[in-house]
Amino acid sequence: MAGRILEKSIAEVREKAKIEDIVGQYVTLRRSGSNMQGLCPFHDEKSPSFNVNPSRGFWHCFGCGEGGDVIAFVQKIDGLSFADTIERLADKVGVQLQREEGFGGPQEKRGPSRGTLIEAHRIAAEFFVEQLLSPTAMPARQFLMEKGFDQAAAARFGVGFAPTDGKLLAQHLRSRGFSEEELVTAGIVGTRGSSRFEGRVIWPIRESSGDVIGFGARKLFENDYIKGKYINTSETPIYKKNQVLYGIDLARKGLQTSHRAVIVEGYTDVMACHLAGVTTAVATCGTAFTGDHGKVLRRLMGDFAGSTGEIVFTFDGDAAGQAAAMKVFAADEDFHSPTYVAVAPDGMDPNDLRLRQGDEAVRALIDSRKPLYQFVLRNVVARYDLDRADGRVDALREGARLVSSVRDRSKVSEFTRELAGLVGVDTESAIAEVRRAGDRRTRPATSAAHPMPAAPPAGPALPDPRDPRLSLEREVLKVLLQQPVVIGSLTASIGTDDFTHPAYRALWALMAEAGGVVAGASDPQWVSTVRSRCTDERLLPLLSALAVESIRTKAADAGYVREVVSRLREATVSRSIADAHSRLQRSDPGDTDTYFRVAGELQALEQERRALRAEIAS
Repeated sequence: MAGRILEKSIAEVREKAKIEDIVGQYVTLRRSGSNMQGLCPFHDEKSPSFNVNPSRGFWHCFGCGEGGDVIAFVQKIDGLSFADTIERLADKVGVQLQREEGFGGPQEKRGPSRGTLIEAHRIAAEFFVEQLLSPTAMPARQFLMEKGFDQAAAARFGVGFAPTDGKLLAQHLRSRGFSEEELVTAGIVGTRGSSRFEGRVIWPIRESSGDVIGFGARKLFENDYIKGKYINTSETPIYKKNQVLYGIDLARKGLQTSHRAVIVEGYTDVMACHLAGVTTAVATCGTAFTGDHGKVLRRLMGDFAGSTGEIVFTFDGDAAGQAAAMKVFAADEDFHSPTYVAVAPDGMDPNDLRLRQGDEAVRALIDSRKPLYQFVLRNVVARYDLDRADGRVDALREGARLVSSVRDRSKVSEFTRELAGLVGVDTESAIAEVRRAGDRRTRPATSAAHPMPAAPPAGPALPDPRDPRLSLEREVLKVLLQQPVVIGSLTASIGTDDFTHPAYRALWALMAEAGGVVAGASDPQWVSTVRSRCTDERLLPLLSALAVESIRTKAADAGYVREVVSRLREATVSRSIADAHSRLQRSDPGDTDTYFRVAGELQALEQERRALRAEIAS
């Protein structure tokens, strides 16, 4: 059994896994001084509070308090163990891990690692692509040609074919060293020992990083024992259907630059859009679009207050498309960017449109988008006969219920005017009906039925970052963590007593235990080294915050370091002077020994303070 990964290998992974590159696979980061900012992937937020400091290899969210190094990020976002995280990052950055064989005796049996499951999917995807060229794959090639996709298009998207003999894939993967448990856990092979996908066209489903984590499959043969036309990988440790989007790996770059996301309904629609030049198209995989899908897009688009992006959904014009639009409208406020709907003529989807009218028609479809709220209101009003007075009343009431449900009150006025125009009533009547609908929605809510939520549990006793009394201590610790190379011996005079808050004192002690800033100056993973010494989990959010929080000056040079250290020392000396004065006042007038001793201390302290002030002024 493989032993523990050696510390030098872990350090090498930390050094080579650039945090901005790894985090950038999940979050669109924008430069903000020496840091980079984006939307936090660990909690829902409207403005970016997630910070990454590339020079120190650390991240911190000032919204939820989470933070750490690149290993902690991958471990948390993918739900991996520490060892699995190291293995995954090592694969990405080309580090050959070294282990201490036989370390620690018997180890608890775990399921297959994420790296193993990813590798199994990679090999399976290659197998399916190879099979598409086989004689038995003629129906699959014919299907693709009918959809307008030639061999080059199939290769671009990694489309393949699952042979009707499901045991071929299982045998191939076993020959590559995978166990039955690993293949079943991956969702590639069923419990009966055959591939879950037989006799079908196959699409690989990838993460934004490009790793294959699952498959989608389309039925080709009438005798297929699985009745569904489309099937997808079931939930596995690496495949969560409410968080995956087909085409996200291809769309990622465009999402980060154009800030326009296009959500279509199927695999062939994604292919058609990309081939037509709409390179930010994605699709859900066998499930409705959810808030979790929206969070993935928002992070990659950089969708927050003030952003200039847009979200375009393509729906069929039928009842199913209208129902899908209603669901999306209910979650519309999850986005800061405006949401639109693009509906092709005659109910064609993007793939059909490309086949019949060409690439330009697909691009024109997306450009012809209409506001989502307008599409939804039009569909609601269209259910009623507006030539009749009672039809107009009913249409106004249902439309008003819809408008009153909008949480963003700034949008209600515009929606109300739109409703009035669609129904054919004056704006005042629409406003009154929307107000009544809102009253009906809120009337049942009473303090007894809806008590105030319980206050969240008190957090750890951490310092308030805005406390002006502690700002100097915080600034010094930021410099100590972020710029140890600049500091050198300038901090030799600092001690534990210079920090008044217990948490700040504890962090100073951790740095001293790690060898102090002299050690940090030669340690490229200085913050991680300090973090590894921390046994109090309450301090970890503070440590990560200080590792990424901006220093007050653009250039933390030796002059600036000398100034803040001198100011910190001056504050400490001033406290000592106040204490000495207090002792002097409390001393017995007849105790001359104590009086002169304290007076001597005061004189020395005053001299030290004058020297520090002179140094600050120089």
